[in-house]
Amino acid sequence: MLRLALPLVLAAAMLPHLSGQGRQGRGANNAFPGGTNPDGSLRPTPPVTRLFTQDAYTEYEILAPGSESFRIRFLPEETRAGATELVNATRGGSEGSGIEVYDPRTGKPLKFTYQPDPNDPETHAIHATLPIPVPEGGVGRVLIYKTYQDARTYMMHGEDIVWVRSLSGYRLGVLLPPGFAFISSNVAAQLSTTASGQLKLAFANPSGQSNPVTIHARKTTAQFPPSDYTDMFFDDVKTLYDLDAPQTHAIKVEQIYSDYRKGSSERLDSLSYLALQDLKVIDLDTAKPFALKAAGGRETIGLEVPITDDKQSAHIKITGTLKDNTYKVDGGGTLIFDRSLHGLRNTVLLPAGWEVSGCSQSATLGTYQGRASVVLINLNAENTYRVVIRARKI
Repeated sequence: MLRLALPLVLAAAMLPHLSGQGRQGRGANNAFPGGTNPDGSLRPTPPVTRLFTQDAYTEYEILAPGSESFRIRFLPEETRAGATELVNATRGGSEGSGIEVYDPRTGKPLKFTYQPDPNDPETHAIHATLPIPVPEGGVGRVLIYKTYQDARTYMMHGEDIVWVRSLSGYRLGVLLPPGFAFISSNVAAQLSTTASGQLKLAFANPSGQSNPVTIHARKTTAQFPPSDYTDMFFDDVKTLYDLDAPQTHAIKVEQIYSDYRKGSSERLDSLSYLALQDLKVIDLDTAKPFALKAAGGRETIGLEVPITDDKQSAHIKITGTLKDNTYKVDGGGTLIFDRSLHGLRNTVLLPAGWEVSGCSQSATLGTYQGRASVVLINLNAENTYRVVIRARKI
């Protein structure tokens, strides 16, 4: 999966590993409530037990100056087995309109209602009916388009536009209106030009917490040719490396992603760097196995529903076991995981009884079901990067 050549949409997690939530006792959460004290000082939050952050992707297209409106493309997911609908709330004070809801698997419209919250008249929610109840081991997902009008967050300053919003999603994009250029933006982001000539910011919010964004933009006569790369944070691939005992050199791999390439079959590109034994490939929309076949020396999967338009994608989970002799314990008793990783999100779960002592890349450290985890997010456009993790036995 080449990040710049192959857009991917974020897949949901349904197994205990990829669901990203370890089991934390209620008492521990009460002991670390987060938030702030009356004097404004921070209160500690619970220990990190997530293997991956949120899965939804959100894109905000700022509409014409003076409209006070922006169009949202939102790709949320529902992982509760048996769920029949997905609920998406409108933020209080924003007027929602122009709602469209689609099935990402087929590209066909889905039934939905737009209802006020009985406890808060300013808040409404989209109740989208899923194509099928979420299957055990699968994921329900929808594609939502909606327009918000909110004078508090989109305003004019003379002929310039100002857009401010607290964004709590993980993977995000913001599009300027045609004919506008940035004066400033207060977040570090990839900047690209779309095929229509609009400037676009793309960024990740690794913490998943509120991220205030302020954009100032002005009219321009400059003409922007399309970029030869795409939104790197639209790529939803996430890979879990679940380390077995180091003397086995064995690593269980789970990878989830969405593939948008048109056609009736898809190549399994990740197998070029993951030589997996006991390979299994699952359609997360149905929880059924994909039919595997070889074509031109590569493994491919046959799609029950061919991809014919941009609203469609295949939601794929790959599992298997990797044998890697570079995963080992050295002569001094240090566990070493030394590997080139690919894609936006990778998590390494250490064997039980080992403590992390070093990581060559920036990572979030946590604990998942009693095991140490190293969660890596690649914020650079290069799709491949080397990671060396060291650990010592308890």
